[in-house]
Amino acid sequence: MTPDTPRPAAGAPKQRGRARRRLNSALRMFAALVFAGGIYAIVAPGGAQGAAPLTPAAEAGKALYDVSCITCHGANAQGVPGRGPSLIGVGSAAVEFQVETGRMPAARQEAQAERKDPQYTVDQARQLGAFIQELGGGPQLPEGEDFASKGDIARGGELYRINCSSCHAFSGGGGALSSGKFAPSLEPATDRQIYAAMLTGPQNMPVFGDNELSPQDKFDIIAYVQNLKTDSDPGGWGLGRFGPVTEGLAIFLVGVVALVFAALWIAGKS
Repeated sequence: MTPDTPRPAAGAPKQRGRARRRLNSALRMFAALVFAGGIYAIVAPGGAQGAAPLTPAAEAGKALYDVSCITCHGANAQGVPGRGPSLIGVGSAAVEFQVETGRMPAARQEAQAERKDPQYTVDQARQLGAFIQELGGGPQLPEGEDFASKGDIARGGELYRINCSSCHAFSGGGGALSSGKFAPSLEPATDRQIYAAMLTGPQNMPVFGDNELSPQDKFDIIAYVQNLKTDSDPGGWGLGRFGPVTEGLAIFLVGVVALVFAALWIAGKS
């Protein structure tokens, strides 16, 4: 090296070394991210590919939902404040019950949605239920229509008197609750509707999940309720089967009046 040859700067090798280390670190980080992404795609392919397509029944239910339900419950069934609650997680059982009994679609907000003529057929109600079930999951009804034949009437009567009679009365005729609400009559209810009501607890009714009442318990209660509809009052005059109110009134009007006349007759003979 001649005296005129320029010397390299002393800090140049150190700068190149730091740049090389930074580049290596960035490459290692990139490789780690690619590796982690590949592992995630293998372990959770469903999440990477997106939501599964709807079944034909759910597709038909979605078409019905977009016409009659979306205004109150939202595009994704997440609910609309002041109009309708979220349907995520309510399950097909709740949807079938509300739609088959005509409580939904509701014309307006009330203290309690009353049973009325349904706007959709049974098949359409179940299609709506299939859509909500695939959208967010939730309680489902067993297959079939006849649940009463699977139950024990005597045991169902015991369970009914413990869990149901305080609101629906011993005869299943229903009864008044507070704030303009009431327990409806069970007379028009089908096997599936009674099961769905116990399973989902519509409106003021408590939820009787499988931990509180097993599926067999529900079958027993349904058998008892449906037997009530054909029971011809083996104890005598049913008095509307409303329970102690009509019985007390009958005792007062008939029994007390008879006693008064009997007392007057005795007084007249003495």
